[in-house]
Amino acid sequence: MKSLIPAVLSAALAAAPVTAAQSFSFPSIDGGTLSLDDWLGRPVLVVNTASLCGFTPQYEGLQALYDRYRERGLVVVAVPSDDFQQELDSAGEVKEFCEVTFGLDLPMTDITAVRGTGAHPFFRWLKDDHGFAPGWNFNKVLIGPDGGFVTAWGSVTKPGSQAIAGEIEALLPE
Repeated sequence: MKSLIPAVLSAALAAAPVTAAQSFSFPSIDGGTLSLDDWLGRPVLVVNTASLCGFTPQYEGLQALYDRYRERGLVVVAVPSDDFQQELDSAGEVKEFCEVTFGLDLPMTDITAVRGTGAHPFFRWLKDDHGFAPGWNFNKVLIGPDGGFVTAWGSVTKPGSQAIAGEIEALLPE
């Protein structure tokens, strides 16, 4: 007779609450995987994006923020989503649009659900554990170097705002 201990232990671990963002990974728009664990020790700004949104020009600000702080450790991750019906049809189209229009070289995920029952586990964690769910495109979520949720901003807060820069600078080494 097989022992039930491994099955019970697996179920308990699966039900355990997630306390750090580093346990999540996303399919990369370039193929492969973007694992938040790869950036442990660094602040990560995660932004749900869309190519056909009125806030799409914020891509320029996201790239500028990444360029300004990447040498000090900041990672900016764009998460294209069609949850608000404003994304292009394929990841290839999104990637080309972002590279040609904005010169983006920051990490990007594949097109990903960010709301509802089909939301990516990272966004379910944000909602369940931190009460935050994107209300529209270009919501920004700051994850601290320890993998903990720091704060979030809505669409109208621009990437270059003092509110965002101040929170990021507080998490970066001198």
